[in-house]
Amino acid sequence: MKYSRLFGKTIKDTPKDASLISHKLLYKAGYIRESTAGRYYLLPLGLRVQQKIQAIIKQELDKAGAQEIITPILHPKALWEETNRTSSVGFELMTIKDRNEMEFVLGGTAEEMIVDLVRKFQLSYKNLPFHIYQFSTKFRDELRARGGLLRLREFLMKDGYSFHDSEEDFKREYQNMMDTYTKIFERVGLTPQIVEADNGYIGGEYSHEFVVESDAGESRYFTDGEYFAHEDIASFTLDNASSDEEMKGVEDVEGKGIIGVEGLAEYLKIPVEKTTKTILFETDTGRIIAAAVRGGFDINEEKLVKIVGCRLLKLASAEVVKKITGAKVGYAGVLNLPKEVKIYFDESCANRRNFETGANRTNFHTINVNFGRDLPQPEQFYDFKIAKEGFIGPNGQKLVAKKGIEVGNIFQLGFHYSSKMKGAQFIDADGKKKPYYMGCYGIGLARTLAAIVEVSNDDKGIIWPEAVAPFMVHIVGLDMDDSSVKNEAERVYKLLQAEGIEVLFDDRSGVSAGEKFADADLIGIPYRVVISKKTHSTSSGQAKDKLEVKKRNEKETKFLTFEELLKIIQS
Repeated sequence: MKYSRLFGKTIKDTPKDASLISHKLLYKAGYIRESTAGRYYLLPLGLRVQQKIQAIIKQELDKAGAQEIITPILHPKALWEETNRTSSVGFELMTIKDRNEMEFVLGGTAEEMIVDLVRKFQLSYKNLPFHIYQFSTKFRDELRARGGLLRLREFLMKDGYSFHDSEEDFKREYQNMMDTYTKIFERVGLTPQIVEADNGYIGGEYSHEFVVESDAGESRYFTDGEYFAHEDIASFTLDNASSDEEMKGVEDVEGKGIIGVEGLAEYLKIPVEKTTKTILFETDTGRIIAAAVRGGFDINEEKLVKIVGCRLLKLASAEVVKKITGAKVGYAGVLNLPKEVKIYFDESCANRRNFETGANRTNFHTINVNFGRDLPQPEQFYDFKIAKEGFIGPNGQKLVAKKGIEVGNIFQLGFHYSSKMKGAQFIDADGKKKPYYMGCYGIGLARTLAAIVEVSNDDKGIIWPEAVAPFMVHIVGLDMDDSSVKNEAERVYKLLQAEGIEVLFDDRSGVSAGEKFADADLIGIPYRVVISKKTHSTSSGQAKDKLEVKKRNEKETKFLTFEELLKIIQS
């Protein structure tokens, strides 16, 4: 490709809302342009990179025994209603009707579609296991699109689904995909951590995310160097020894405007551990619940949703809090709540004496509260705390908080979908119908592309790994007004193409060497080959007709023959 004819050139300006390096560089280098918020054009350079990533994914998945298919983009809404996911996913579904008034959703994920496909066949245990996958456009009406390609409303995704006759068989494929994903990301130049995670709206009991460490990411996880877990499920040791302190008399104390636990503890002259954070939530069915956690901890809503057994939780409004407690937000407590409000106590609340709680009176707090005297002893304590940096993890080591970009994930689905969708069964060896045991596996291609740029760049631009670079060689022709130089550049360009090497040739005349070099560095192609009067003569002391070659990720420039360059590239 000649740069003079390339659609999408470099530009000096960046979008006003661009804060992440990948967003800035991909825009400036001519890889992407925004359509509307969360929706992007991939220009020729950007599409070439995404296609390289896609080809690597396909090669490794096919090698691992998966089979490619494609599903329609429009999903019958009735399928999502079968699994009660029309209002339980982590994004707003986009809906549409056809001329017959049939309702569809624009697919944000495809579990229902795949199960519907499989149940159209009368399969037996002899047909299992199998793994089918697709590359398809996904639509997610995210509340907040951000970061260029990192959080989109429309994007290409690889999503795969495996079907099994047992959990034991599924676990073999789960490990197979964990190994396959590791190979895929290594090939595209990434080394993500494999992080234990929550399944969220996908369903199932356990999952793992592939997270590239980066401050640009939204995934927050904890590690001790061996243990890696998303903040939603990270485990830690709780110092919760029983107290033998003598019970004191319960008392209401005025603390006007004091609602934060640190300030409250200081005001009441008690340890933060004796304060109690009580939050009121409303479930998707309109039920009000209270969640209480020891001061110093935050509530993990993902964990709490599972404990409560609902699909969604939202913070109760100020009006609801006032109606339930009689107080403003910030003064809710666990004493004297209406009977219909179930209280969920985190395990951090156990084994305490003389603790504080909101008084359900504006500006007041109740101190010296005790289970068994002022409150019934809870039948059960739960775990819905969020881990914090410095807590002791399951291996006895301090946890360190990290941020990263989630580029892939694998999920255990079990019977989550096959038990909800009628007919999602196979015939077992004993002739009985049994539900499929399922797994799900995804990779976001645009996000992977952006993640590569986030971790592979310098102050001059992008540094593409060779496997996914839009071109392997960037020929920079200088002194292009000189016919001999121009002819030599054209000759090298055609010779490289004849060898099957992808080349971008900067054939522009009247553009300075500095501008061409800056563009080459910004675009980030692995090998820069300069052809000029300098390389096409002996006046510089270099052998005539040698090429000036520089790798994008190295400082050193070499003078090589065409054959030497070819040997390096082909190796």
